[in-house]
Amino acid sequence: MGLLQNYFSTFLQGFGYTLLSSVVALVGSMLLGTLFAIMQVLPTRWMQIVGNIYVQIFRNIPLLIITLFLYLAVAKVVKMNGFTAGTIALTLYTSAFIAETVRAGILSVDSGQMEGARANGLKFGQAMRYIVLPQAFRVALPSLGNQFINLVKNSSILAFVGGLDLMYQGNMVAANSFDTFTAYIIVGIFYLVLTLPLSYYMQYLEQHLKAKA
Repeated sequence: MGLLQNYFSTFLQGFGYTLLSSVVALVGSMLLGTLFAIMQVLPTRWMQIVGNIYVQIFRNIPLLIITLFLYLAVAKVVKMNGFTAGTIALTLYTSAFIAETVRAGILSVDSGQMEGARANGLKFGQAMRYIVLPQAFRVALPSLGNQFINLVKNSSILAFVGGLDLMYQGNMVAANSFDTFTAYIIVGIFYLVLTLPLSYYMQYLEQHLKAKA
């Protein structure tokens, strides 16, 4: 593993950028996804339409196209570097899938839960926050875990716009060392360092919630 020793700081820098992008996108996509999931189940028709349009647009456009649009077009109006453009694109793209996952979780909760909460004086937002969403997230947890892992892997999109992430640094190392095979093996190992603990934690959390139910 002489390549790892020679370029360890380079791989570590890429790992840091990938981790930062993934965390920011995870938080952002959860917030956006939950918001648009709620909009899709609101009784207000126009809000349902807005939520559906958002989800359909970002679910059905490739992540690469969204990233390049932000980096090449939007960046001319609002200055942003490759890391920012890639992270925003990753957030928007993932939030659409999370919205569908959370919406399915909300719809799985018996409608009587919401009706009972409203009958006891809770407003719609309060009933959603304290009664419906906790149950919806419990149901949606396995699918959310898959989306989180996909998000980490999809962060490699930053490499296409000079986002300094793990894949970008791997490409640089491969080009400089002419040892492409080893460079990408190391990149894959670094991704496993991120995704395996996340996968095991989501499994643990799912089992823990089942035991409490």
